[in-house]
Amino acid sequence: MRRGYIARRRRNKIRLFASSFRGAHSRLTRTITQQKIRALISAHRDRDKKKRDFRRLWITRINAVIRNKGVSYSYSKLINDLYKSKLLLNRKILAQIAILNRNCLYMISNEILDPLE
Repeated sequence: MRRGYIARRRRNKIRLFASSFRGAHSRLTRTITQQKIRALISAHRDRDKKKRDFRRLWITRINAVIRNKGVSYSYSKLINDLYKSKLLLNRKILAQIAILNRNCLYMISNEILDPLE
């Protein structure tokens, strides 16, 4: 008498997920399920970490270009002045401007400083 195929289908689906894993992690059903859980947890955690890392990179780039211009001006003062003048540019855009067109960033910072002084 033959058994059903539902359990085999479920295991094959999990095996397809773990086909790129090494050793027993791609062959034994119990270790495959453990590794799948672990992989999904890592993926979820690292998506958030990636966002943090990029924000940190953008801040570093903006700060480097701004400090190049003058010793007294810093990233925190630039962001504070941006908020005061209600100029809403996010850090990603500011970092791209800083890399591709430094003069444009200097112009933005000068525009922010002039009305306040």
